[in-house]
Amino acid sequence: MSNEIELKLNGRTVTVPAGCTVAAAVLRHEGTAFRLSVTGEARGPLCGMGLCFECRLTIDGVAQRRSCQVLCRPGMEIETDATRPRV
Repeated sequence: MSNEIELKLNGRTVTVPAGCTVAAAVLRHEGTAFRLSVTGEARGPLCGMGLCFECRLTIDGVAQRRSCQVLCRPGMEIETDATRPRV
């Protein structure tokens, strides 16, 4: 049995270790910018235990999920907004 799973991260298929959190998967493949603040600054995980809300992402179409609290599963779709332009 494989210890890795595939999921979609910003539209591309990536492989991550089974049992890792979404935050760990994004850090592994995208770096530390998970989203942008209202002033345009890159934001990412700070506490790693769901208290700071800095790691919020869109997971399976649900916005504002705390990525440090969600375990990856095969086929999951994750979207960061750190590269989206501000309106």
